[in-house]
Amino acid sequence: MAILSAPRAPYASDPARSRGRLVAEPPSPSRNDFRRDCDRIIHSAAFRRLKYKTQVFVFHEGDHYRTRLTHTLEVQQIARSLARVLGLDEDLAEALSLAHDLGHPPFGHAGERALDDALRAYGGFDHNAQALRIVTALERRYASFDGLNLTWETLEGLVKHNGPLTDRDGRPVGRYRDHGVPQAIADYARLFDLQLWSYASAEAQVAAISDDIAYDAHDIDDGLRAGLFTVADLDDVPFVGGIVRDIRRRHPGLDPARFAHELIRRLITWMIEDVAAESVRRLEALAPSSVEDIRDAGNPVIAFSAAMTEAEHGIKDFLFPRMYRHPRVAQVMGEAEGVLRDLFRHFLRSPEAMPEEWQSGLAGADEAVRARRAGDFIAGMTDRFALEEHRRFFDSTPELR
Repeated sequence: MAILSAPRAPYASDPARSRGRLVAEPPSPSRNDFRRDCDRIIHSAAFRRLKYKTQVFVFHEGDHYRTRLTHTLEVQQIARSLARVLGLDEDLAEALSLAHDLGHPPFGHAGERALDDALRAYGGFDHNAQALRIVTALERRYASFDGLNLTWETLEGLVKHNGPLTDRDGRPVGRYRDHGVPQAIADYARLFDLQLWSYASAEAQVAAISDDIAYDAHDIDDGLRAGLFTVADLDDVPFVGGIVRDIRRRHPGLDPARFAHELIRRLITWMIEDVAAESVRRLEALAPSSVEDIRDAGNPVIAFSAAMTEAEHGIKDFLFPRMYRHPRVAQVMGEAEGVLRDLFRHFLRSPEAMPEEWQSGLAGADEAVRARRAGDFIAGMTDRFALEEHRRFFDSTPELR
């Protein structure tokens, strides 16, 4: 795509027309509302903790693997690029990219599985719901309110970046059809209606697809670096194999490190260009005149082409058994799940073992309240703090290597 940036689109989210914050605040003299949201997220404790939270590899396995923080920054960069090309609001796209992984517990998806199992009788655990809890309640930095008091548009995008959660009659859809909308989201939507039945803004959709681009490309990079598979193994992966063969033809004898960087660079570029072209096609067909037209469209407006969608599924099909379920990774993650299950049982049984500020209001509380508090405490831990806490209470803590 030749266009490096586009004029502001009529369907872009406009900070001057934001639906506002739950708690009214005076405007900033130097920043618009979406920029303030970005800055509040960056300065939050939850954002800092992403530095020591697993993406795929536990943080101490090597300095060159992605963590939740470096992954988040890569998503942010891709989202800003796409928003610029499509004439969308870059600050909102950035805010949503920065916040999208705040709710992940330690040890990546293994940690989420462990907490979801532990909290099954109390509503389960969902990282999007946890991110909402963090930015609306658990962060306590301001004198006038709990949470970060983010704009409606940022909260909407945080909850709905993957699409509607309900139909117009309130029935759960998609991934929430079987178990219902997480209680934290349902409760907050009654307080500050996030219109769970509609699509989110184009900026939120940009953040979601940027997440896909980032982890597809960078998990290939980390998998190669870790020796879980080789470049030769990628020959038959849709789309990726074509890039591999072209690099071999153009740069025979290229050393493995440069080869991997060239592959990832091209893969990200082509995926971004594909999303930009397909999104322009969809937007031209829809001809939206406002952000509300995007929300009411009935389908995403930011998407891969059909060919790239098939290729992207092929990348995930390749990575799943060779990386996410690789015996080395699976063993470490299985041990990590055990660490969090042990901690949950301990804190549920002995809430006084948590720091004093986490014990507030638990005297006489029922088991569901105590369980959610223990879950919140554990979800906020970094990998290394979870291991340190486990060593405090248990005789045997795995090395996770």
